[in-house]
Amino acid sequence: MNSIEKYWKDFAQINNLPSTLPEAWMFGDGSESMGDELGALVVNGIKTGTCSAECVYELEGEELQKVGQYDIVLDGRENPLAIIQYTDIEVLPMNEVSEAFAFSEGEGDRSYEYWYREHEKFFTWELGLYDLPFTPDMLVVCQTFKVVDIYGNKQNS
Repeated sequence: MNSIEKYWKDFAQINNLPSTLPEAWMFGDGSESMGDELGALVVNGIKTGTCSAECVYELEGEELQKVGQYDIVLDGRENPLAIIQYTDIEVLPMNEVSEAFAFSEGEGDRSYEYWYREHEKFFTWELGLYDLPFTPDMLVVCQTFKVVDIYGNKQNS
C-alpha cells in the first residue's frame, strides 16, 4: 500500500467513511514547483478555491466534482499533502467569475486582475494541448473547498 492509499485508509477509518480511494492530484501545470507552491497555499489555509476548464472534463471523460466529495492534494513530487472536501461547485463563464472567488484561489496578490491574467495564460496553454483557443467566456468549473486533514497530523478529523 502506497502512502496515498494508507493516508486515505487511515482518514476514512477514523471518520467512518468509505474506503474507496478518492482522486489524488496536484494543483497547477504538472510541474514540481507549481505543485509545491499551490499545495503549500492549501496547507496554510490560503487557497480555498480552484477552477478548471469545463471542456477539459468533457475531453478527458471526467465527471465534475460534487459538493461533499473528498480529494487528496499532492505536492510536486506526488506525495500526499492534505485531504480537501468540496463545499461549492459552480460552472460559469470565466469573465463572470467573482472577485471573491479569485481571492479564494490565494495566488499572487489575490487581486482579480492577477487571477484573470494568470488563468488566461494557464488556460491558453492547457487548451492549446487540445488545439482549442482561449475565450473570455469559456466555461470554468469553480470549486470551493475546505481542508479537512493535513498529512502528518496525528488527529484526523
